[in-house]
Amino acid sequence: AALPALVLGGGLLVAAWRWLRGAARPGRGGSMRGKTVIITGANSGLGRAAAAELLRMRARVIMGCRDRARAERAAREIRAEVGERADGGGELVVRELDLASLRSVRAFCHRVLQEESRLDVLINNAGIFQCPYMKTEDGFEMQFGVNHLGHFLLTNLLLGLLKNSAPSRIVVVSSKLYKYGEINFEDLNSEISYNKSFCYSRSKLANILFARELARRLEGTGVTVNSLHPGIVRTNLGRHVNIPLLAKPLFNLVSWAFFKTPLEGAQTSIYLASSPDVEGVSGKYFGDCKEEELLPKAMDDLVARKLWDISEVMVGLLK
Repeated sequence: AALPALVLGGGLLVAAWRWLRGAARPGRGGSMRGKTVIITGANSGLGRAAAAELLRMRARVIMGCRDRARAERAAREIRAEVGERADGGGELVVRELDLASLRSVRAFCHRVLQEESRLDVLINNAGIFQCPYMKTEDGFEMQFGVNHLGHFLLTNLLLGLLKNSAPSRIVVVSSKLYKYGEINFEDLNSEISYNKSFCYSRSKLANILFARELARRLEGTGVTVNSLHPGIVRTNLGRHVNIPLLAKPLFNLVSWAFFKTPLEGAQTSIYLASSPDVEGVSGKYFGDCKEEELLPKAMDDLVARKLWDISEVMVGLLK
């Protein structure tokens, strides 16, 4: 009798803790009516949750997704969840975007520049996590290519529209795992050695260095750039992580109890995209909707500038 009671008691405590955590979630920002937002990887996980919340706030949300069929299905589900607005306002648009293909990134941006008169928020959310060694269409190591280089090109090609729409915002989703990464300029493409965990961390460190250097370059333009970590979230990002079959039930229980839901994990992205509290704030790093300190290696301006210069060449912005 003691064991079932202990399990029940533990379950109630976990449920209460999860409820309190959800209750403590920061409130959303104000209305986003009339604002256009691009979210990469918006068909699942953090991106999908952010898309739904910003649609609720009346934004025009462009979902940049690799798999168009899955994105269209997610869009239909989001519209059903949010419901039709009697006062209009809010729109969900699906556009094909494969960050593992510079050709696809350029085509996506060309269409956006042709069709959109303004861009108020760009959320660089999509990512790949600890995949086996593989290369993008352009020959880049997949995690560095998608997480950093694809977003680097995307952001640069949309900068003109963001500047013309100022005040506007760029939000870069990074990870606390940046702490375990290093920028090795001698092997950015991991052709000498490859460790999937290290390479993910390196790509997330690159995200932060990119955001800080971009913020420096955009001073005085009315365009702000901030990076964030969402915390440990239950998404399909970990699909490449192998968990032993016997350990899966325990892992599922632990993840349910202690990992954030996608909506909880997306709160900082939503906050940075919409809250008046961060109007004019740029070059900072956030977690749980609060500014956080970075390790010195993530604030190294010389490394950030060198990474920028090399990235420009890698994606073809400079010869």
